[in-house]
Amino acid sequence: MQVKIKMLREGAKIPVRGSEYAAGYDLFACIDEPSGEITIAPHQTVKIGTGVAMAIPNGWFGAVFARSGLASKQGLRPANCVGVADSDYRGEYFIALHNDGETAQTVRNGDRIAQLVVMPFAPVEFEQTEELDETERGAGGFGSTGK
Repeated sequence: MQVKIKMLREGAKIPVRGSEYAAGYDLFACIDEPSGEITIAPHQTVKIGTGVAMAIPNGWFGAVFARSGLASKQGLRPANCVGVADSDYRGEYFIALHNDGETAQTVRNGDRIAQLVVMPFAPVEFEQTEELDETERGAGGFGSTGK
């Protein structure tokens, strides 16, 4: 599959995979600040641009996930946990990074800040009904299938 990408600012980078079989493509910070960095205070969220816009093909979407190393080592993750970039979105990809830690974290221009996984989706039509098919689980919710 080919995804068209537009570089919006100097310093923007094309997403890359960390290994041959990686599902996610690393997204890079493209920071306009003169210092080239942004500090995120504890429990604060800051929107950081990537400097890129993309045309994801119809029938697919871009799922933006945390980078495991950034989350586990620095406490930084996307504020919405998983971002959804629809196929008709043509604006800059921004990552709302949240600092879950107790110390300020600095993001520098060119840092890998999230990962993009391009995934298919199935459009559905909802049909209102008075009854649903019965299942063994029924309406059992949180924790109902395990200990």
